[in-house]
Amino acid sequence: MPKRFLPGQVFEMRAARTLLDVRTPSEFEQGHIPGALNLPLFSDAERAEVGTLYKQVSPEQAFLKGLEFAGARMRQYVETAMQLAPERRIAVHCWRGGQRSGSMAWLLETAGFDVVTLQGGYKAWRHYALEQLASRPIRMVVLGGKTGSGKTRILHALQQAGEQIIDLEALAHHKGSAFGAIGEAPQPTFEQFSNDLFEAFDALDAGRPVWVESESKAIGKVQIPNELWQHICAAPMIEVELPFEQRIRHLMEVYAGFPQEQLAASFERIGKRIGGLNVKLALEALADDRYEDAAAVALAYYDKTYRHSLDAMNKGRHFQISPPELNPAAIAGQLIEFLQQEILWK
Repeated sequence: MPKRFLPGQVFEMRAARTLLDVRTPSEFEQGHIPGALNLPLFSDAERAEVGTLYKQVSPEQAFLKGLEFAGARMRQYVETAMQLAPERRIAVHCWRGGQRSGSMAWLLETAGFDVVTLQGGYKAWRHYALEQLASRPIRMVVLGGKTGSGKTRILHALQQAGEQIIDLEALAHHKGSAFGAIGEAPQPTFEQFSNDLFEAFDALDAGRPVWVESESKAIGKVQIPNELWQHICAAPMIEVELPFEQRIRHLMEVYAGFPQEQLAASFERIGKRIGGLNVKLALEALADDRYEDAAAVALAYYDKTYRHSLDAMNKGRHFQISPPELNPAAIAGQLIEFLQQEILWK
């Protein structure tokens, strides 16, 4: 009988073993433990058929149908596991730590693998992860600033200077505005986004501050989990007030290389909010390669909404710096001085 490990031991276990998720491909795609590999016992259609038999006929008939599906692929499971885990040390889980993971664990242990299973399955791990996000003490600092202030570049400069950061936009695959999907990979599901967030926070030193960029609760199609959002809203914020021309220049560096049709589509998506005339001006500017003018239209809109969204979100102490230009390393140095003065949480 394979030994079991607890949800809180997942990352420790994953460092020593290959983590195999035996749920269906669609379940895995919806959300999985970061670093897990999918070795599905059933296809999506097979699981649906087995589940229907269980509810409408009997557990016995469901078991026999599942055996019919899986029994024919036993060799395939073992050979695939050998490829995924050549060291033959694995941890297996399904949704609730039931028959699917138990069956796969039995088969692989019989085939000579060193096998452990996750107690309570993925469901128990999800509960543990969200509970940790809500309850774990987090000494957070929010990096604020209007659109075009280069917050992501400053965040990375903080990391290069030795500070702890969480790059929410990188995890969400979105830059946080109507233009945020341009140049990014497809966004994860909300469930997977929250899983990845937990892993990022779990790797941090809880005794040291962690920097995050000021965001709306929604980043594209995903949302920051409530458990983390409460920490962000209560955290002190340092706002970078950069000159308008500097922000225009930064937006040019980020977006001017992308196809005009993608930029135009983004302007059209916010057309009702910025007004038809402004959309027309922006599209004409793009068509004439006047990207600075198009960026100015976007900033005029986002600057109007920035203060309202900031007041609605930030309930912690508020500070501001006004650098003359976007020099991420120099600005990071100024921000770190705030931490050294220990004034943020007083």
